[in-house]
Amino acid sequence: MTLPPQWIVPADLPHGVGAAMSTRAAGVSRPPWDSLNVGDAVGDEPQAVAENRRRFAAAIGAQPVFLRQVHGSRVADLDRLGADPQERGAQASLFEADASVCTVPALACAVQVADCLPVLLAAPRGRGVAAAHAGWRGLAGGVLEAAVAALCERCACSPAELWVWMGPCIGPRQFEVGADVLQVFGGEACDRAGEAALFRARPGVSSKWLADLPALARARLERAGVARVGGGNWCTVEEPSRFFSFRRDRITGRMVAAIWLTR
Repeated sequence: MTLPPQWIVPADLPHGVGAAMSTRAAGVSRPPWDSLNVGDAVGDEPQAVAENRRRFAAAIGAQPVFLRQVHGSRVADLDRLGADPQERGAQASLFEADASVCTVPALACAVQVADCLPVLLAAPRGRGVAAAHAGWRGLAGGVLEAAVAALCERCACSPAELWVWMGPCIGPRQFEVGADVLQVFGGEACDRAGEAALFRARPGVSSKWLADLPALARARLERAGVARVGGGNWCTVEEPSRFFSFRRDRITGRMVAAIWLTR
C-alpha cells in the first residue's frame, strides 16, 4: 500500500487491519473541490469524482463502500455484498446509513466528511472493522453506540477490546452551536462531572456556544465501554490547504476515512 504523504494513517493499527484518511491532495477535481473530492452530491464533475474514488481505492488496495449518509444511526452490514465488483457497486447504493461494519477482506468501511467526525473501529485480532460518520445529530442519535454494538456482536468481543480512532473534524475553537444543540446534549452534560465544559460560552455572542465534538464523541465511547480512543487532534476549518470544510467554504469537497481487513 502506497499512500500520498499528505494523507493520514492512524497509528498503532491492529494486526490484519488497514486504515487511512484522505486529505485534499492527490486528486483531479478543479476548484472549489480541489483536488481529491470523493463526494458525488456536492456539484463536482462526475468524471472527476469517479477518478478520485478510483485513486483512493487503488492506493489503499481495497474497495471502499460509500454510504448515503443522512446524519442518522443506522449501521450497514457490508458482509451482505456479493463477490462480483459490479454487483457490489449496485448493492452498495442501497445503503442509506451513517455507519458500516465488515468482517471480510478487500471491502473497506468508508465515511465521507467535511467537518463531521469520522470514527474508525477495529475488533481484536483482525476479526472485523467498522466506520461511523458522527456529526452532532448522529452523535446525539447514538451512531457511535450503534457501531460499537454492531461490531462487538459480529466479532464476539467486548467494547473494551476495540481499537478506535477519530479523524479530523471541526475543532473546539470553531464549532459554534446554538441553544438547540446545547439542549440535546445538556442533560448528559450534567450527568458526568466536568462534561459541561465540552460547551463553552462564545465570548461576546449571546446564545452561542463552542462545542468540542471530539470530546463529546470520546465521552460517548467511554460510556459505551470503549477503553482505547486515539486521534481527534485536527481541525478541518483551521487548515484550508489540507482539509475540506463545509462550515468554512460551503461549496467544497468531501474527504474519506476508511478501514478494512488486510487478510
